[in-house]
Amino acid sequence: MAGFNFSYIVEITRQDFATRFAGSVLGSLWTVIWPLVNLFVYIVIFGKLMGGRLPGTSDMNAYGIYLAAGLIPWTAFSTTIMRSVTVFLEKKHIITKVNTSMTALLIHINLSESITFWISMVVFFAILGIQGHHFNRTLLLLPFLYYLQQLLALGIGLGAAVLNVFIRDVAQIVGVVLQLWFWFTPIVYVPDILPKLVYRIMTFNPAYVLVESYHRIFVYGDLPPCKSLVLLTIVTHLILFVSFFMLRHLEKDIRDFL
Repeated sequence: MAGFNFSYIVEITRQDFATRFAGSVLGSLWTVIWPLVNLFVYIVIFGKLMGGRLPGTSDMNAYGIYLAAGLIPWTAFSTTIMRSVTVFLEKKHIITKVNTSMTALLIHINLSESITFWISMVVFFAILGIQGHHFNRTLLLLPFLYYLQQLLALGIGLGAAVLNVFIRDVAQIVGVVLQLWFWFTPIVYVPDILPKLVYRIMTFNPAYVLVESYHRIFVYGDLPPCKSLVLLTIVTHLILFVSFFMLRHLEKDIRDFL
């Protein structure tokens, strides 16, 4: 497996942003504008104008915060997976000509989406601060939550990217799965409305553990479900190990097949 260095990852990440905003007058300012627009919709439109309410609280902003706290990480998570699935096919002109690291191609996607995520979070924090939201020490767990979330996205994305080289339907299947996964995760609704059987099944949903952790921190000022996070950490590293194992043993075939 070809080696890679950090400077190479930084360079392809820079190129990713340059390509994304090529020809745009505002350029990289869109990375700030989009989070502002999205958070305005979540907090003001859904929370206030449409009268969205969160059970158990009289705070008019609670549902908007609940929505934003779930959608921001989900967007980073799902976008990382979706972009990762097709990266080997999209970069085949590089992979087939240069002995570049295939892992670096996925890491740069992760890094690119991380930048977008943290810009969104900074905007989110600013809006919460303006509204007088009370922050607490549980926010210190955010870096770990995001690390775990994106590590899981890397593992799933890498495994799917390997399979997608040989079975081109994988990208479409992943898209469908992510759509269903979104609605099976309590991001726009509270889990209390679900039937007991469905709720029990949902506890095995990795995205539920992550989103529930964000909700507890931002909305309820509480600690995340620690036991579930420990189990998810183990499962995440197992998925990542299997995906890297697949890439290591199929890398030559992937380069030849491309």
